[in-house]
Amino acid sequence: MDPVASKRGKQTARNMFLSTLVTAACAGVIYIFVPHDENLDPVKAVDFTVELATVRIAAPYPVAAPEGLAEQWKPTSVSYDAAAGKAWHIGFLDPDGKYVAVEQSTAAVRTYVPQVSQKAKDSGATETVAGREWQYWKGAKYNALVLVDKGHTTVVTGSAPKERLVEMAAALKTEPVGGAVPSPSASAGA
Repeated sequence: MDPVASKRGKQTARNMFLSTLVTAACAGVIYIFVPHDENLDPVKAVDFTVELATVRIAAPYPVAAPEGLAEQWKPTSVSYDAAAGKAWHIGFLDPDGKYVAVEQSTAAVRTYVPQVSQKAKDSGATETVAGREWQYWKGAKYNALVLVDKGHTTVVTGSAPKERLVEMAAALKTEPVGGAVPSPSASAGA
């Protein structure tokens, strides 16, 4: 073996080790001097009131959103996709940090519900919430409460336990299509 090549190989390995050591030391110094709060919640709450008002005018169905939930419920996402089944979405973290979403769409139930519920399947069971019968779907990741209505479907789904899904479904209120003033009985749960 060529002694020069052997020496060069040892130097290359040594240089790589030293470079790694310097990089790790720099990362450690940056971590120490960059301020960070261990108690800070990394998930920011969103305000969905503007989107809700807009969607209630645009959607062809009564758009549902929760009212009266405890402050510990944190809204984390909101969207409306007019092109994809006129799909309305509001995502929340429940008081225990579990995910719960309200999903509505004009898309076909058989494809839409498995899509938004991470492939949950109809269990054949039902749950009565505020006088309305919701289908209960079970899945490996998410469970769901499903309310099929005229021309649209409402789904309350997520990783939270069934009791939290029921709590969200009971809190849902709707306004008639076009954003008209709702009647006192207009709600997804009534």
